[in-house]
Amino acid sequence: MAIIDKIKAKAKSDVKHIVLPEGEEIRNVQAAVMIRDQGLAKLTLLGNPEKVKEVAAGADLTGIDIIDPADSDKAPLYAATLYDLRKAKGMTEEEAAKKVADPMYYGIMMVKLGDADGLVSGAIHSTGDMLRPALQVIKSKPGIKTVSSCFLMECPDKSYGDDGVMIFADCAVNIEPDAEQLANIALGAADSARSPPRAPPSTTT
Repeated sequence: MAIIDKIKAKAKSDVKHIVLPEGEEIRNVQAAVMIRDQGLAKLTLLGNPEKVKEVAAGADLTGIDIIDPADSDKAPLYAATLYDLRKAKGMTEEEAAKKVADPMYYGIMMVKLGDADGLVSGAIHSTGDMLRPALQVIKSKPGIKTVSSCFLMECPDKSYGDDGVMIFADCAVNIEPDAEQLANIALGAADSARSPPRAPPSTTT
C-alpha cells in the first residue's frame, strides 16, 4: 500500500476537524470538496462566505463549514485568549482583536482552544507567515530546540528508503542551519520517522 493510501486510511478511521485558513483560494475549496467526498476529515473554510461561494463556482459545499473571522461570535474569546498569551510581549487588546480577524491567526486560535484538530495552509501564504502565529500561540513540542519541516517522499519501485519511503528534512524552514541546528533537525526527522502513518487493521467476517 502506498504511503498516501496509508495516510488516507488512517484519516478515515479517526476523522479529525481540519481548518483551512485560505478559504477564498480555489485550490483550498476544491481540496475541501475532495476531502469531504472521501470522508477524510471534517472541514472548515475561513473567509467571507460570499467570496468562498464565488470561488466555488457552484460546487456543492454541503457539510463544509464556512466561517468569516471578521464576523464571528468566537472572535472576542479568541482575541481575549490571544491577548493573555501575548501581553507579556507587548500585545495590546486592540492588536489582539485585529490579529484574530486574520484567517491565519483565527485558524490557529481554533486549534489552540480545541475548536479544530489541525490546520493546513501554504497555498498563498509564505512559510514565515504560516509559522509565525503557530509559534506565538501553540509553540513547539517540548524538547524541540529547532523548529523544522520534513517531506515524505516515496520511491515506487522501493529501491531506496524504508519500503520505498524516505523523509527529507529540512526543506522549508531553516535556510542556513548551523551544526547544532542540523543535529536538531535530524533528531526531529528521526522522531517523525518513528511514527509513520499506518493503515488501520483490517477486519474479516
